[in-house]
Amino acid sequence: MSADLRSIQKPLKQKYRDEPGSSRITLRASGSETETPLSCSVDIGRAVYEAEAHAGVGGMGTAACSGDLLLGALAACAQITCQMVASAMGVPTKKIEARAEGDLDLAGTLGISKDAQVGFEEIRLILEIDAPEATPEQLDALREKTEQYCVVAHTLTRPPNLATEWVRSGADG
Repeated sequence: MSADLRSIQKPLKQKYRDEPGSSRITLRASGSETETPLSCSVDIGRAVYEAEAHAGVGGMGTAACSGDLLLGALAACAQITCQMVASAMGVPTKKIEARAEGDLDLAGTLGISKDAQVGFEEIRLILEIDAPEATPEQLDALREKTEQYCVVAHTLTRPPNLATEWVRSGADG
């Protein structure tokens, strides 16, 4: 890798040690409606993505659905985490590739079956590592640390509290 991860992270780690609490951040994303109830724009502050309902519930199938975005976040987090851990540990890799797959029953999403779960029933994360020069011990440590530090995987396996707030705007009170 071209970036020296240790020298990039060293001042950050030192700041977080010296200034407790400075490591705490809040990420934000917002959705805004479009001309159709089947799509929206998602703004993450650095980019805007178009999203739409899955074709299986009436969407056009031309943009990512929310499930795609969730799986994409998991794959991206696992990919970057594994790359960073491999770099930091000096594990010699030729290629790292992360894939996320998930199964769901759209009958739950459409409300036509009370027996069908709304949301993913199972999610699989597959990391393909091409590292012919790495030792089995290095690969075991890479797996352990990647699983330990992948934020999205941890969020899915240990869900945080989710607070939903409804704010009525434009009401004449």
